[in-house]
Amino acid sequence: MTSDLRRQLILNAAKRCFALHGFAGTTTKSVAAAAAISEGLLFKHFPSKSALYAEILAEECEADPALLELRGLEPSTETLVLLVKGVVQHFIGALNTPDQQETQRLRLMITSQLDDGEFARLLFEKIGKLVGSVFTASLARAIAAGDAVPVGGAPQNLFWFTHHTALMVALTRLPAVPCLSYADANDLDRPFCLERQVCEFVLRGIGVSETAIASHLDRDLRRLPSQPLTPESA
Repeated sequence: MTSDLRRQLILNAAKRCFALHGFAGTTTKSVAAAAAISEGLLFKHFPSKSALYAEILAEECEADPALLELRGLEPSTETLVLLVKGVVQHFIGALNTPDQQETQRLRLMITSQLDDGEFARLLFEKIGKLVGSVFTASLARAIAAGDAVPVGGAPQNLFWFTHHTALMVALTRLPAVPCLSYADANDLDRPFCLERQVCEFVLRGIGVSETAIASHLDRDLRRLPSQPLTPESA
Protein backbone atom coordinates (compact mmCIF):
# COMPACT_ATOMS: atom_id res chain seq x y z
CA MET A 1 0.00 0.00 0.00
CA THR A 2 1.38 3.42 -0.94
CA SER A 3 1.98 6.08 1.72
CA ASP A 4 -0.80 8.30 0.30
CA LEU A 5 -3.28 5.43 0.30
CA ARG A 6 -2.35 4.47 3.86
CA ARG A 7 -2.74 8.08 4.95
CA GLN A 8 -6.22 8.25 3.43
CA LEU A 9 -7.16 4.95 5.08
CA ILE A 10 -6.19 6.41 8.46
CA LEU A 11 -8.18 9.60 7.79
CA ASN A 12 -11.27 7.61 6.84
CA ALA A 13 -11.01 5.51 10.00
CA ALA A 14 -10.47 8.64 12.10
CA LYS A 15 -13.55 10.31 10.63
CA ARG A 16 -15.67 7.36 11.75
CA CYS A 17 -14.16 7.41 15.23
CA PHE A 18 -14.52 11.16 15.72
CA ALA A 19 -18.12 11.02 14.43
CA LEU A 20 -19.00 8.29 16.93
CA HIS A 21 -17.05 9.40 19.99
CA GLY A 22 -16.09 13.05 19.47
CA PHE A 23 -12.59 14.45 19.91
CA ALA A 24 -12.24 13.75 23.64
CA GLY A 25 -13.59 10.21 23.36
CA THR A 26 -11.34 9.19 20.47
CA THR A 27 -7.80 7.92 21.01
CA THR A 28 -5.02 7.29 18.52
CA LYS A 29 -5.15 3.66 19.66
CA SER A 30 -8.81 3.37 18.67
CA VAL A 31 -8.13 5.04 15.30
CA ALA A 32 -5.26 2.65 14.63
CA ALA A 33 -7.50 -0.30 15.46
CA ALA A 34 -10.24 1.00 13.15
CA ALA A 35 -7.66 1.33 10.36
CA ALA A 36 -6.24 -2.13 11.13
CA ILE A 37 -2.72 -0.80 11.65
CA SER A 38 -0.39 -0.34 14.59
CA GLU A 39 -0.41 2.86 16.61
CA GLY A 40 3.26 3.31 15.72
CA LEU A 41 2.44 3.29 12.01
CA LEU A 42 -0.30 5.86 12.59
CA PHE A 43 2.24 8.16 14.27
CA LYS A 44 4.46 7.97 11.19
CA HIS A 45 1.70 9.73 9.25
CA PHE A 46 0.19 11.92 12.00
CA PRO A 47 2.25 12.89 15.07
CA SER A 48 -0.78 13.45 17.33
CA LYS A 49 -4.54 13.24 17.64
CA SER A 50 -4.77 17.01 17.14
CA ALA A 51 -2.85 16.78 13.87
CA LEU A 52 -5.18 14.04 12.68
CA TYR A 53 -8.30 16.03 13.55
CA ALA A 54 -6.95 19.24 12.02
CA GLU A 55 -6.26 17.38 8.76
CA ILE A 56 -9.85 16.09 8.68
CA LEU A 57 -11.22 19.60 9.20
CA ALA A 58 -8.95 20.94 6.45
CA GLU A 59 -10.26 18.28 4.06
CA GLU A 60 -13.83 19.26 4.92
CA CYS A 61 -13.05 22.93 4.30
CA GLU A 62 -11.48 22.16 0.94
CA ALA A 63 -14.58 20.19 -0.08
CA ASP A 64 -17.01 22.90 1.03
CA PRO A 65 -18.90 24.18 -2.07
CA ALA A 66 -19.00 27.78 -0.85
CA LEU A 67 -15.25 27.83 -0.21
CA LEU A 68 -14.54 26.21 -3.57
CA GLU A 69 -16.65 28.89 -5.26
CA LEU A 70 -14.79 31.68 -3.47
CA ARG A 71 -11.38 30.23 -4.27
CA GLY A 72 -12.37 30.04 -7.93
CA LEU A 73 -13.32 33.71 -8.21
CA GLU A 74 -11.01 36.31 -9.69
CA PRO A 75 -9.41 38.39 -6.89
CA SER A 76 -11.40 41.63 -6.72
CA THR A 77 -13.21 43.99 -4.39
CA GLU A 78 -16.35 41.90 -4.78
CA THR A 79 -14.49 38.69 -3.92
CA LEU A 80 -13.01 40.38 -0.84
CA VAL A 81 -16.46 41.43 0.40
CA LEU A 82 -17.90 37.99 -0.29
CA LEU A 83 -15.04 36.33 1.56
CA VAL A 84 -15.57 38.51 4.63
CA LYS A 85 -19.29 37.80 4.45
CA GLY A 86 -18.60 34.07 4.15
CA VAL A 87 -16.33 34.02 7.21
CA VAL A 88 -18.87 35.91 9.31
CA GLN A 89 -21.77 33.73 8.19
CA HIS A 90 -19.75 30.57 8.83
CA PHE A 91 -19.18 31.36 12.50
CA ILE A 92 -22.38 33.15 13.39
CA GLY A 93 -24.68 31.04 11.22
CA ALA A 94 -23.21 27.73 12.40
CA LEU A 95 -24.56 28.32 15.91
CA ASN A 96 -28.11 28.63 14.55
CA THR A 97 -28.14 25.13 13.02
CA PRO A 98 -29.12 21.86 14.75
CA ASP A 99 -25.76 20.33 13.81
CA GLN A 100 -23.55 20.50 16.91
CA GLN A 101 -20.27 19.67 15.16
CA GLU A 102 -19.27 23.30 14.62
CA THR A 103 -20.11 24.09 18.25
CA GLN A 104 -17.84 21.26 19.37
CA ARG A 105 -15.05 22.55 17.14
CA LEU A 106 -15.32 26.04 18.58
CA ARG A 107 -15.06 24.59 22.08
CA LEU A 108 -12.05 22.55 21.04
CA MET A 109 -10.41 25.62 19.51
CA ILE A 110 -10.74 27.71 22.66
CA THR A 111 -9.69 24.80 24.89
CA SER A 112 -6.60 24.27 22.76
CA GLN A 113 -5.54 27.89 23.16
CA LEU A 114 -5.92 27.59 26.93
CA ASP A 115 -3.81 24.41 26.89
CA ASP A 116 -0.80 23.67 24.66
CA GLY A 117 -2.25 25.37 21.56
CA GLU A 118 -1.32 22.50 19.23
CA PHE A 119 -4.72 22.04 17.63
CA ALA A 120 -5.26 25.79 17.21
CA ARG A 121 -1.84 26.26 15.60
CA LEU A 122 -2.41 23.43 13.15
CA LEU A 123 -5.87 24.63 12.18
CA PHE A 124 -4.84 28.27 11.80
CA GLU A 125 -1.99 27.19 9.53
CA LYS A 126 -4.35 25.20 7.30
CA ILE A 127 -7.01 27.95 7.20
CA GLY A 128 -4.38 30.50 6.22
CA LYS A 129 -3.22 28.33 3.32
CA LEU A 130 -6.79 27.66 2.16
CA VAL A 131 -8.15 31.20 1.97
CA GLY A 132 -5.53 33.65 3.23
CA SER A 133 -4.01 34.14 -0.22
CA VAL A 134 -7.42 34.79 -1.80
CA PHE A 135 -8.06 37.46 0.84
CA THR A 136 -4.73 39.25 0.41
CA ALA A 137 -4.88 39.12 -3.41
CA SER A 138 -8.42 40.54 -3.39
CA LEU A 139 -7.47 43.25 -0.91
CA ALA A 140 -4.58 44.26 -3.17
CA ARG A 141 -6.97 44.48 -6.14
CA ALA A 142 -9.45 46.54 -4.10
CA ILE A 143 -6.69 48.99 -3.15
CA ALA A 144 -5.50 49.21 -6.77
CA ALA A 145 -9.09 49.89 -7.90
CA GLY A 146 -9.53 52.68 -5.36
CA ASP A 147 -12.12 50.68 -3.41
CA ALA A 148 -9.93 50.41 -0.31
CA VAL A 149 -7.02 52.11 1.38
CA PRO A 150 -3.97 50.37 2.87
CA VAL A 151 -4.28 49.64 6.59
CA GLY A 152 -1.00 48.75 8.31
CA GLY A 153 1.90 46.96 6.68
CA ALA A 154 0.81 43.31 6.96
CA PRO A 155 -2.26 42.44 4.83
CA GLN A 156 -2.24 38.86 6.15
CA ASN A 157 -2.91 40.23 9.64
CA LEU A 158 -6.12 41.80 8.32
CA PHE A 159 -7.30 38.34 7.27
CA TRP A 160 -6.71 37.04 10.79
CA PHE A 161 -8.39 40.07 12.36
CA THR A 162 -11.43 39.27 10.18
CA HIS A 163 -11.37 35.64 11.26
CA HIS A 164 -10.87 36.43 14.94
CA THR A 165 -13.63 39.06 15.06
CA ALA A 166 -16.20 36.61 13.70
CA LEU A 167 -14.87 33.84 15.95
CA MET A 168 -15.12 35.97 19.08
CA VAL A 169 -18.70 37.01 18.30
CA ALA A 170 -19.56 33.33 17.91
CA LEU A 171 -17.87 32.42 21.20
CA THR A 172 -20.00 34.90 23.15
CA ARG A 173 -23.07 33.00 21.90
CA LEU A 174 -21.67 29.52 22.48
CA PRO A 175 -23.24 28.78 25.90
CA ALA A 176 -26.93 27.83 26.10
CA VAL A 177 -27.45 31.24 27.70
CA PRO A 178 -25.27 33.62 25.62
CA CYS A 179 -22.61 35.58 27.48
CA LEU A 180 -23.69 38.69 25.60
CA SER A 181 -27.01 39.54 23.98
CA TYR A 182 -26.38 41.61 20.88
CA ALA A 183 -29.28 43.82 19.80
CA ASP A 184 -31.23 42.27 16.90
CA ALA A 185 -28.91 39.25 16.95
CA ASN A 186 -31.58 36.84 15.76
CA ASP A 187 -33.55 39.18 13.51
CA LEU A 188 -31.94 38.41 10.16
CA ASP A 189 -34.57 40.36 8.21
CA ARG A 190 -33.60 43.70 9.70
CA PRO A 191 -31.16 45.85 7.69
CA PHE A 192 -28.79 46.05 10.67
CA CYS A 193 -28.86 42.44 11.81
CA LEU A 194 -25.83 41.07 13.65
CA GLU A 195 -24.20 39.44 10.61
CA ARG A 196 -24.42 42.61 8.56
CA GLN A 197 -23.11 44.79 11.35
CA VAL A 198 -20.11 42.53 11.86
CA CYS A 199 -19.42 42.51 8.11
CA GLU A 200 -19.59 46.28 7.90
CA PHE A 201 -17.37 46.66 10.97
CA VAL A 202 -14.72 44.33 9.53
CA LEU A 203 -14.82 45.79 6.02
CA ARG A 204 -14.37 49.32 7.33
CA GLY A 205 -11.56 48.08 9.57
CA ILE A 206 -9.60 46.57 6.67
CA GLY A 207 -9.96 49.79 4.69
CA VAL A 208 -12.84 49.10 2.28
CA SER A 209 -14.75 52.23 1.25
CA GLU A 210 -18.39 52.88 2.10
CA THR A 211 -19.24 52.95 -1.60
CA ALA A 212 -17.71 49.49 -2.17
CA ILE A 213 -19.45 48.07 0.89
CA ALA A 214 -22.81 49.38 -0.26
CA SER A 215 -22.20 48.06 -3.77
CA HIS A 216 -21.10 44.52 -2.90
CA LEU A 217 -22.24 43.48 0.58
CA ASP A 218 -25.73 42.37 -0.47
CA ARG A 219 -24.52 40.32 -3.43
CA ASP A 220 -25.13 36.58 -3.15
CA LEU A 221 -22.22 34.26 -3.96
CA ARG A 222 -24.60 31.72 -5.48
CA ARG A 223 -25.61 34.24 -8.17
CA LEU A 224 -22.06 34.89 -9.33
CA PRO A 225 -20.46 33.00 -12.23
CA SER A 226 -17.38 31.08 -11.22
CA GLN A 227 -14.19 32.55 -12.71
CA PRO A 228 -11.04 30.39 -12.48
CA LEU A 229 -7.94 32.04 -11.11
CA THR A 230 -5.37 32.86 -13.78
CA PRO A 231 -1.61 32.56 -13.19
CA GLU A 232 -1.39 36.36 -13.21
CA SER A 233 -4.06 36.70 -10.51
CA ALA A 234 -3.01 33.84 -8.26
